[in-house]
Amino acid sequence: MSTPHNHAKLGDIAKTVLMPGDPLRAQFIAETFLEDVVMFNNVRNMYGFTGTYQGHKISVMGSGMGMPSIGIYSYELYTVYGVENIIRIGSAGSYHKDVKVYDVILADSAWSESSFAKTAFNVEDTVLFPSPTLNQALLNAAKHLNIDVKLGRIHSSDVFYRDSGVSFETIASETGSMCVEMESFALFANANKLGKHAACLVTISDSLVTHEATTPQERQESFTKMMQVALEMAKV
Repeated sequence: MSTPHNHAKLGDIAKTVLMPGDPLRAQFIAETFLEDVVMFNNVRNMYGFTGTYQGHKISVMGSGMGMPSIGIYSYELYTVYGVENIIRIGSAGSYHKDVKVYDVILADSAWSESSFAKTAFNVEDTVLFPSPTLNQALLNAAKHLNIDVKLGRIHSSDVFYRDSGVSFETIASETGSMCVEMESFALFANANKLGKHAACLVTISDSLVTHEATTPQERQESFTKMMQVALEMAKV
């Protein structure tokens, strides 16, 4: 069994998948944290791996950038491969001075102006929610590891470059968003529609307030705290 975007066979992918945007981050996680790793997908260089973490079968796969991309991959994981839980582990830009570079944020909701949910499922809500069960498990894992995680709303945007005249300060104030990324709204839409579980952990890669920023290499290899929290949760 395969799809146009994934040549894995049924059984190759674990019930829980960690999903960074960058396929090279997926490879880094697999090579750094997992044992007995097998690559199950490399179609379009969107790498997917399955291995074990402390004896527990876990998969990790890139999602690509943006809602259309994670929308395709997560939908297929849920509907074709029997995946139950997807934890997005990505990067985000801070909207507040007290949300700093390298802080780990767990989304308790995702606000978006995207048409993804409306087009896919005729859902007109502008705020979508993750799985409460997964979020609590991630908070428990973070506490066990003594890793600080901030809980709050994420702005899930369709665009990286914006010249609409609406400032990030206005978006943050009007929506209550702590930071901005580009995937969680679509992931939550798919999970909610299909009766599956989804969560989103992000590491702050740059600040729109202070203009601090991490390098591509740092984003690929240094955001280990959120990876450790997700892995700790996934082994339960």
